Amino acid sequence: MIDRDEAVRAYDPRMPEPIATGSRATLEAERARLHAGLKEGIVAPGPMTYGSQAAAASQVFEQQRDLALREKNEVQLEAVETCVRCGRPIAPERLEALPWAAHCIDCQRIVGRGG
Repeated sequence: MIDRDEAVRAYDPRMPEPIATGSRATLEAERARLHAGLKEGIVAPGPMTYGSQAAAASQVFEQQRDLALREKNEVQLEAVETCVRCGRPIAPERLEALPWAAHCIDCQRIVGRGG
């Protein structure tokens, strides 16, 4: 799992291209993994019969686990795609060009000026 702050700290415009390419590929793979996890459906428990309390408990546990994992993916994806300064979404085009971008373009202009 990639920590966004770690990824941003790791970026340095002077780093050699193979390292930058590897970081970019890793970040893009993480974004793709999070998106894929959110597309997966959550299976509702099936019909229960008398005496299948253990099966019912297992199904409910699995559903709860799936919901928790989905929520975790949503939080992580938001962290990857949200500006750390203003909290607005970072434009997909910006993330495509610079996957480790921590700021939206407007905030990057402000930060770049020292603001």
